[in-house]
Amino acid sequence: MRIAIITESFPPDVNGVANCVVRVAENLVRKGHHPLVIAPESAHDTTEADGALPYPVERVPSVPVPGYPTFRLGLPTPKTRRAITRHGTEIVHLASPVALGAWGSRVARAMDLPMVAVYQTDLPNYARAYHLGRPTVAFAWRWLRDIHNTAGRTLAPSSMTAADLRAHGLERVELWGRGVDAERFHPARRDEQLRAEIAPGGEVIVGYVGRLAAEKRVDLLAALADLPGVRLAVTGGGPMEEDLRAVLPTATFLGMRHGAGSGDVLASVAGGHGGDESRTQGARGANLAPARGHDSGEAGIPRGAAKPHAEGRQAERVLGQPCR
Repeated sequence: MRIAIITESFPPDVNGVANCVVRVAENLVRKGHHPLVIAPESAHDTTEADGALPYPVERVPSVPVPGYPTFRLGLPTPKTRRAITRHGTEIVHLASPVALGAWGSRVARAMDLPMVAVYQTDLPNYARAYHLGRPTVAFAWRWLRDIHNTAGRTLAPSSMTAADLRAHGLERVELWGRGVDAERFHPARRDEQLRAEIAPGGEVIVGYVGRLAAEKRVDLLAALADLPGVRLAVTGGGPMEEDLRAVLPTATFLGMRHGAGSGDVLASVAGGHGGDESRTQGARGANLAPARGHDSGEAGIPRGAAKPHAEGRQAERVLGQPCR
């Protein structure tokens, strides 16, 4: 089958959407399908990297998001339709559609192509996290409904997310659970030297691995900073890094890690706080994750529980000591 994947983000971007698209395309090729990736142009030259992939990548013009220049929005241009026509696409996969994905859905409808949409970027929660007001949250839901309800299926990462989407008027929502790269995120990658640097007294390490942005609520980990016998480790980069260093002055910040390096960190610090809880599960650690994206049966923080004590109470359950 010939599948066009229209995505808001693709490497060299480092985020969940880009990573998922790479894994999906790899698995499609492995199973004999023919994917095409349509993605925003990067701020860097990607000609060589894109050309080395076992599937074609079509880049469309893009602009940086105001206040977040590392993320770029793909622009609606005729290149999308020309690429789909040239590829002979039979079905369109909208990867976390927002801007380019919205345009892609219009193109697919005009070409009478079936679509499947993946819900991954939580726009309403972003609007709340950045204090954009209720009208913006309501607009985000309307925008998402308009895109996703054109698709034959919307795939949600957890049962809680699926229920939330249905409650807000999204139709034909199905569960699409997350997998784990069992080679990269394996407990055998544990680095005892790294553990000793983070927790020289043998303390329990609570780690976060992911993007450092307001909507990730990494600041909630402040509730754990004063727990006896606990050390915090934060891995990743993003616009909130300096603010988080101030909020979490006793935490160890490990910076950005790519490829095998991210697996080494997860195996070494697990348990963790879920930027992507599936990675923590692969490294066999106790896991604190937002319940909204969490279906594992482990400790979850209810959606909307933006209070440090909620995180602290869950940590108490996992670590077996009182939260003070």
